[in-house]
Amino acid sequence: MSDFVYKTVGQLIRETASLYPQKSALICPDFNIRQTYGEFYQTCRDIAKGLMAIGIKRGHNVAVWTTNIPEWIYLQFALGMTGGILVTVNTNYQSHELEYILKQSDSTTLFLIDSYRDTSFYDTVRQVIPELDSCPIGSLVSEKLPLLKNVIYIGKRESTPGMFKFTDLITMGKKITDQELDHRMSTLYDDDVINMQYTSGTTGFPKGVMLTHHNIVNNARMVGDVMGMTEKDNLLIQVPLFHCFGCVMSSLNCVYHGSTMVVLEYFDPLKALQTISAEKCTAINGVPTMFIAILNHPDFDKYDMTSLRTGIMAGAPCPVETMNQVRTKMHCPEVVIAFGQTESAPVMTMTRRDDPVELRVSTVGRLLPDIEGKIIDPDSGMDLPPDTQGEIVTRSACVMKGYYKMPEATAEAIDKDKWLHTGDLGEVDKNGYFKVTGRIKDMIIRGGENIYPRELEEFLFTHPKVVNVQVIGIPDKKYGEQVLAAIQLKAGKTASPEEFAEFCRGKIARHKIPKYWEFVDGYPTTASGKIQKFKMKEMFSQKHSSK
Repeated sequence: MSDFVYKTVGQLIRETASLYPQKSALICPDFNIRQTYGEFYQTCRDIAKGLMAIGIKRGHNVAVWTTNIPEWIYLQFALGMTGGILVTVNTNYQSHELEYILKQSDSTTLFLIDSYRDTSFYDTVRQVIPELDSCPIGSLVSEKLPLLKNVIYIGKRESTPGMFKFTDLITMGKKITDQELDHRMSTLYDDDVINMQYTSGTTGFPKGVMLTHHNIVNNARMVGDVMGMTEKDNLLIQVPLFHCFGCVMSSLNCVYHGSTMVVLEYFDPLKALQTISAEKCTAINGVPTMFIAILNHPDFDKYDMTSLRTGIMAGAPCPVETMNQVRTKMHCPEVVIAFGQTESAPVMTMTRRDDPVELRVSTVGRLLPDIEGKIIDPDSGMDLPPDTQGEIVTRSACVMKGYYKMPEATAEAIDKDKWLHTGDLGEVDKNGYFKVTGRIKDMIIRGGENIYPRELEEFLFTHPKVVNVQVIGIPDKKYGEQVLAAIQLKAGKTASPEEFAEFCRGKIARHKIPKYWEFVDGYPTTASGKIQKFKMKEMFSQKHSSK
């Protein structure tokens, strides 16, 4: 019996606000924002009316290029009420990538903040859309982006030629009645596309993943159920909202379960510690590198972590040592692992809160209740028996509608029987626990031997000097590929390639021992924290090709 719910994002926030009007909904310490569900819902309605006032209709694509600011979350739910489609824009993007997304997504509207890190979003947008200088606000005519009509600036600048200010939006919305907004909400279907998530691009050009209300509301429901989320929980949201980890597994998860969203503008280990302690957070989501940074912060012991109970580690394999420290030092005994991909909205499998630790580090858990998954032979497509490595495929009502305007790529990803091909290698045991052993594209073939980076990384993590390690294959004339390990050492430690080669001898097969050892301070990542192995391959291939 399926527990699927058939609700739009707008219906969901309306229901939660009527159930828990006085409960804390949103806390943004960086912006001094504290709102109850009653107040939060009203703010989202005011913004939804503003969206209607500037002409946003059901099915219009609306790009949001900001950090984790309160307005991002308001827009997530306001668009869910008006039927506008949220196009998520990565905060690390530069002008070329921004132009690509705006063009490929056919966005009619763009929201932006002033700047982030060393990038001025304001200047970048003016560079991509020079017509802003001369066009009347709301009537943009851009040569490169013919569908883009509105640009809305969130920030403190006095003069913003060609752009609305966010406050203008709220003022304009006052002429839209409550009845008009309620009527709009009643015309939306849970099968409408509501999010267009551009995949992080760990491989090549980003594709717009079309997710429906049904996809993401149900994924958020199942994820929060596994975590045991209720109206008593406060979740620290430090992962980027533009990623499914942020906007489905975090914000939507909270709103579904009546929990409080405690949002940091961007990840900072000290801020995380301060906020968990000050806001008595009970749950925390992050990629392993975030947990590692928090645990290794010199001020870690100064903050009280005892309020924590659960959280999700996802986005990359979790080292055993990190899992154990999160459970004990961070007082987070019910931390779980989640696995999936944007195309499945995003979570497929999770470990359970009562799973033994060894299952929480050696597997990515079992399928969520309403989701199918299996292992197939990537070449023949045949189903494989338990404990046999192959490609992980999944099928459910959480699988995307497709890639926007990319029918061939969609047909490649979703077969005629509706199975989504993840491109991940893995196996499943007889109890239904999945393991991810690598990406089909990541596998290293050295002299005809298949080598899986994940297995080697797990082994190298056991070395006492290692904080993080990434294993890649780089081209080699004789063997086709050679193994390279890029190691991040603990603070103050030094090591040599010989020491690590010696550590491997007699413990792993000779052909798996890396030929190259690199000691690094960090790794190239996407804004959502995923390590980009293809960039490492490019970098180290050039360095070692001359040898």
